[in-house]
Amino acid sequence: MKQTTLFSITVCLAANLFLQTGLKTKNRQTMKMNAGVITSKLAETKDFYTKTLGFGVTFENDFYLLLHTPNKEAEVSFLLPNHPSQQPLFQQPFQNQGMYLTIEVDDVDNIYQELKRKGVEIKIDIRDEPWGDRHFAIQDPNGIGIDIVTYAEPEEK
Repeated sequence: MKQTTLFSITVCLAANLFLQTGLKTKNRQTMKMNAGVITSKLAETKDFYTKTLGFGVTFENDFYLLLHTPNKEAEVSFLLPNHPSQQPLFQQPFQNQGMYLTIEVDDVDNIYQELKRKGVEIKIDIRDEPWGDRHFAIQDPNGIGIDIVTYAEPEEK
């Protein structure tokens, strides 16, 4: 009898824990974020990201461009300024400063060599940082700095 009671209590506690965990998971909001840039340079931007960095086009129309990384793990969007379909909050153009994107890659040296072969202007030459990054930077047609990085452990002191 004691074993049956102990077993029943254990089953009830396990079921309660499972239900509580399940409820917490169900009540969490799923979020996905992409950066958006308001620019009149949609054609140049599409050309740069697809041909230079290998991004794909997720969606495109005459005033909006949504691009994804080659592995489809992240997206970035571009919107024409002052478009009548958009509210005032989304009409003012980006002013070519104060923004950067970071693209984490497995082999930064390979990407660096590939972009140099393509003739892409390197804004910050490849280097190792004491905090562990190995990276370099380029710039897109909108003036957005793009830091291409492979993360590593910080140097020992």
